[in-house]
Amino acid sequence: MNIKTIIFDLDGTLLNTLDDLSSSVNYALRQHGLAERSQAEVRQFLGNGIRRLIEQSVPAGTDEQKTDDVFQTFRSHYLEHSLDQTRPYDGIEDLLHQLNDMKVATAIVSNKLDPAVKELHQHFFSDTIQVAIGETKTIRRKPAPDMVDECIRLLECDRQTCLYVGDSEVDLQTARNAGLPCLSVSWGFRDKKQLIEAGATTIIDRPDELIDILTNG
Repeated sequence: MNIKTIIFDLDGTLLNTLDDLSSSVNYALRQHGLAERSQAEVRQFLGNGIRRLIEQSVPAGTDEQKTDDVFQTFRSHYLEHSLDQTRPYDGIEDLLHQLNDMKVATAIVSNKLDPAVKELHQHFFSDTIQVAIGETKTIRRKPAPDMVDECIRLLECDRQTCLYVGDSEVDLQTARNAGLPCLSVSWGFRDKKQLIEAGATTIIDRPDELIDILTNG
């Protein structure tokens, strides 16, 4: 494949953030007297931004003001605790160094809040990934193509040589909306069956398989 730029999703693709996200969700629910969610439930709620995560986490019928209060508590807690247990998936750091050696440009697009994305990028990937973009008031969250378009602009790369890599149905739709091929990963927040049902055509089970695809077509 003639790929010169790879745009990665963050949660469930590069970083295993589930423990910290679940902890912050349940902290916020407890603070407002609401029932907690299992980690499996939180896993399924992820992918559409943290506002949607909270809307799905609160009990059905929760009014908008209560939901907003839970959201604000979650947001504050997560910004302080996003690095407690979060780590790159096995093989990710080696993959990124290999891509650097191959002169492949890399970027992150995430529906997390932009400050959290920037902090995680700086902490884990500042030496291997060039650009990181999260949700802001001026850039629509995925599956809108805005984040991808901004990465392409900042990296000054050719859309025809870009690949998108993600772990969910949201990532598949984002890639389609941005006009990019999508490579799905099975180690994240959706299993292989869910990815196939969402339209995934190429799925990898280990980060090093991406190098094989790039080098062997």
